[in-house]
Amino acid sequence: MSPPAERWEIHPGLRSRFLAAGDAIGWRPVAEVAPRAPDRRVRVARLREEEARVEEWGTDADGGVTVDSGPLGALVLIIHVVRRGAPDALGAMHADREAAFPAGAIVAVWGDAPAPDDERPRPADVIELARYALE
Repeated sequence: MSPPAERWEIHPGLRSRFLAAGDAIGWRPVAEVAPRAPDRRVRVARLREEEARVEEWGTDADGGVTVDSGPLGALVLIIHVVRRGAPDALGAMHADREAAFPAGAIVAVWGDAPAPDDERPRPADVIELARYALE
């Protein structure tokens, strides 16, 4: 399980910057080579010159998001946290664990499903990583 919601505290000014950057994200669908589960929506986020793969599934209360482990992926995850509240589980996958995320991924889950446990990123680390997408 992830740390409690208070560990996801984001300064109001930084939160505003994250949301403004989120409004500037462009999205494009992904043509999958290997089939994904039917309830997964796969897209690529683009902000300036950076791209990040994003997979979403389920509902706001019982679902999750998997993002590339770079700054833009972290920003997309933060936007989900701001919108949905703190996830019930937070984890990360190492590079090459899954072909769709060759550089690794961060996974947030709302509900009872587990998150990968290759690593357990701290919310503060995800917030700090997302700050790099603002520059």
